[in-house]
Amino acid sequence: MSKQPPKKSAPEKKVAVALRYDNEGAPTVTAKGTGSVADRIEEIARESGVPIEQDPMMAEALSQIDIDEEIPIELYQAVAVLIGFVMRTGKAQHPPENE
Repeated sequence: MSKQPPKKSAPEKKVAVALRYDNEGAPTVTAKGTGSVADRIEEIARESGVPIEQDPMMAEALSQIDIDEEIPIELYQAVAVLIGFVMRTGKAQHPPENE
């Protein structure tokens, strides 16, 4: 019986989503992208002092929302936890610069 090497899965593309929240209404998606666009979104956030949270599942869910649209009610709780943390601490988990 010959052994085959394990199949390599395709690398997952990085997903980034930018949100705006002004204490009125629901947070709004202001930018989103994958790959190099996601890298650029993170770069702009870092340069602007905007907190970056690493949560691939949330990013994937938020990436389904159109730009300039409010997040759906199904994501309120998850996003509220993130916004609350950022408001209390003034920061989120920052990814390393060279990811």
